[in-house]
Amino acid sequence: MTFNPTTRRQWLAAGTALLAAAALPAWAASPAAPATTATATASNTVEVWKDPNCGCCKDWIDHMHQAGFKTVVHDSGNAAVRAKLGLPQNLGSCHTALVGGYLLEGHVPASDVKKLLQEKPKALGLTVPGMPVGSPGMDGPEYGGRKDPYDVLLVTRNLMNSNVSTRVFTSYR
Repeated sequence: MTFNPTTRRQWLAAGTALLAAAALPAWAASPAAPATTATATASNTVEVWKDPNCGCCKDWIDHMHQAGFKTVVHDSGNAAVRAKLGLPQNLGSCHTALVGGYLLEGHVPASDVKKLLQEKPKALGLTVPGMPVGSPGMDGPEYGGRKDPYDVLLVTRNLMNSNVSTRVFTSYR
């Protein structure tokens, strides 16, 4: 029987490979850092991806400004970034945003964003699926004061990051 002692270099290489393999799921699940992400790390800066022609997205951004948030806007659409961040299409809306490490999808009220940033739950973020009339950005004069009921959902990853779950964060009736 031959004994082949492992060299220090082999141990270091094996350790490095093990660390890289352990970090891979977290790296793969996180979004690629856009060039402007450094400006969006402050908890009051919201980075937004939207269609360049969407008026309700602009109105939501105005709502966020009125609540004291700063924005960095990408007029490149949001489907790709939403998918990259791991939010299923059925929870989607017309714009996707990041703030304080959390995803915001759709017409989330600024008060709920502030509550999220204060409570810091272990979550992917918040979503208002679809485009409910009466939500911020969908509440202009063209809607005649109409306010449909809607829920803001807290989105969390399931065990092993295989899927997401939601629960009502705030209900607007």
